Amino acid sequence: MDDKVNTLPFFYGEITREEAEDYLQQAGMVNGLYLLRQSRNNLGGFALSVSFSDRCYHYSIERRANETYAIPGGKTHRHPVDVIDYHSQVTDGLVSLLKRPCNRPKNMRPKVGLFEDMKEKLIREYVQQTWNLQGAALEQAIISQRPKLEKLIATTAHEKMSWFHGAITREDSEPRLQNGVRPNGKFLVRQRDQSSYALCIIHEGQVMHYRIDQDQIGKLSIPDGKKFDTLWQLVEHYSYKPDGLLHILTEPCPRHAGENVGPLLPRDHPSLRFSLQSTASKLLHKVKTAPISGTIKTWVSRHNAAENLNSYETKVLNSSADNKDAMPMDTEVYESPYADPDELRSSTVDRSQLFLEDGELGSGNFGTVMKGIYKMRKTEKSVAVKILKNDDNNASVREEMLREANVMQQLDNPYIVRMIGICEAESLMLVMELADLGPLHKFLQKHKQISMKNITELVHQVSMGMRYLEEHKFVHRDLAARNVLLVTQHYAKISDFGLSKAVAEEKNYYKAKGHGKWPVKWYAPECINYFKFSSKSDVWSFGVLMWEAFSYGQKPYKGMKGNEVMQMIESGQRMDAPVNCPSEMYDLMRACWTYKVEGRPEFTVVEPRLREYYYDISH
Repeated sequence: MDDKVNTLPFFYGEITREEAEDYLQQAGMVNGLYLLRQSRNNLGGFALSVSFSDRCYHYSIERRANETYAIPGGKTHRHPVDVIDYHSQVTDGLVSLLKRPCNRPKNMRPKVGLFEDMKEKLIREYVQQTWNLQGAALEQAIISQRPKLEKLIATTAHEKMSWFHGAITREDSEPRLQNGVRPNGKFLVRQRDQSSYALCIIHEGQVMHYRIDQDQIGKLSIPDGKKFDTLWQLVEHYSYKPDGLLHILTEPCPRHAGENVGPLLPRDHPSLRFSLQSTASKLLHKVKTAPISGTIKTWVSRHNAAENLNSYETKVLNSSADNKDAMPMDTEVYESPYADPDELRSSTVDRSQLFLEDGELGSGNFGTVMKGIYKMRKTEKSVAVKILKNDDNNASVREEMLREANVMQQLDNPYIVRMIGICEAESLMLVMELADLGPLHKFLQKHKQISMKNITELVHQVSMGMRYLEEHKFVHRDLAARNVLLVTQHYAKISDFGLSKAVAEEKNYYKAKGHGKWPVKWYAPECINYFKFSSKSDVWSFGVLMWEAFSYGQKPYKGMKGNEVMQMIESGQRMDAPVNCPSEMYDLMRACWTYKVEGRPEFTVVEPRLREYYYDISH
């Protein structure tokens, strides 16, 4: 633990979000009251808990690879204390200035977490066993290389945990869990391959398997779940929050007595080896006692001759795991209806494999949308087929459809309608995934009993799709509830990419040539005034989409004309909150409707705020 942070009177250590809220409540919940705590998912990171308008807000302070700290999407700082100082003067994305520290109760020390408690023992054991260091050489090595050692130990500490069973198969894991008492939430973790694991958990007598993927920078997560730096942090988190699991983790299933799960800690590490050798070489000049010098000489000699070394960190950082986003759970009970088989990767569709059904799903200037069946070698899929009118004057519409197809074929995200292919037959046809339940706003109009939690879930999925577009430099330009389609009541996909544009790398916006048939009520001021479109203008549209969702599909700015809407916005007014809309969600809408582009959040900020709120209400 950083000594400078540890001595802060408002630092509480590794407490939970709920404990933080209790302390803020006890201190009066005045606006701008805050405390700092250890992050439970970002190794070496922190979390900031702030009270405002009788509610608690929580912000991650992530530790970056270059040892700087930042709130996601915010300015970077050299130390967590600098983050606090900065936000006591500038809100910059926070709900309030940090005005008053919520200091720990008298005689209370910061809470020491699981890893902090075992870290020193593991570090000492690792250095002793791996490099055969003792005495002064051991102490100097630990002091000089502490940050690297802490990271290395943290990412392998799970191998010391009783719930980690190593590289056993799915079939082997189930009898282990089924043996003896089988309470809901009994669990173990197994290794699937070099870059992924599986969390196996009992629910109602059945074993469910959740895939844990590791991305290219080593972050671990259940698909579409919260990301963690280590497996033990992931397990600890799901031990107090289900967050999409069928049950919280309750009872670890211990591995068999004496069972070896592989090397409990990496036997060597090149960057550490080099640093520790340097440390030892310097010590040779300082330490005069023969026993210590002899030990160091032996150690240096042994490692200078070592070959075929196991680079654990390099393996993690360079792992090319195919970490494609999937549905929240890798289980039979919540499987994506589109598993992306190889047959769906082709850019063309054979007309003989495509069967259209009676009845239209929709229509427009281009033609109609029909439901169809796409028959493949092993299976068949229900699809939506966009069919161009057979019209002599449809050259521009055809061009627009092909442009839409071109955009969609570049996108691959679970929350974006996937383009299956183009079919050139009696008409030009775009074959896409089918979202049976139709547009979000119409579904909500018919189902007023849907919970705020369910609406938040769907809106958050849209934000994940939009974050993907933002990261891939695509501007949607027509984001609205009518263009969000539902596969199920709990699964939303963004559609209609007819107006979408790729943004050049050197710019962050696209400039239109002039007004078209634009959905003005969803457009940001800069779109109307300057024809400028960017991911930030999509954020404005997303705010309107949120309003539509939380109003159960009502029309935004009802009864107003486009010019009246613009006058309202220019005067600083915004739509009122929908009836019974959670205040956190309306605050986020208002943030999306920030007039100046530079003050408006990006989806990299919007999506985590939605995710955190959804976690809160789910819990």
